[in-house]
Amino acid sequence: MKKIMNEQLIYEILSVVEEIPKGKVATYGQIASLIGRDKNARLVGKVLSQAEFYGRYPCHRVVNHAGRLAPGWQEQRFLLLEEGVSFKDENHVDMKENQWDC
Repeated sequence: MKKIMNEQLIYEILSVVEEIPKGKVATYGQIASLIGRDKNARLVGKVLSQAEFYGRYPCHRVVNHAGRLAPGWQEQRFLLLEEGVSFKDENHVDMKENQWDC
């Protein structure tokens, strides 16, 4: 089986994440689509969970398709609120108002 994750793929994903503007969010699927891997949203999540090993990236701006925050990452909500992102409830970003239109 061919290795799916390599350094080039990791940096492709992280370079897209770096482009998400302050006050906006993108979805894992949206990022996967932008790098030409429509069906690899989970792979994007895996890369982002290890992003700290590659530098500083605004991974807090990535949520699931429904706007749900990453489970267990309490700081994500605080970081998004600081940037002016609005929420539907405690754990869901208002995607209509805040999704990155790339």
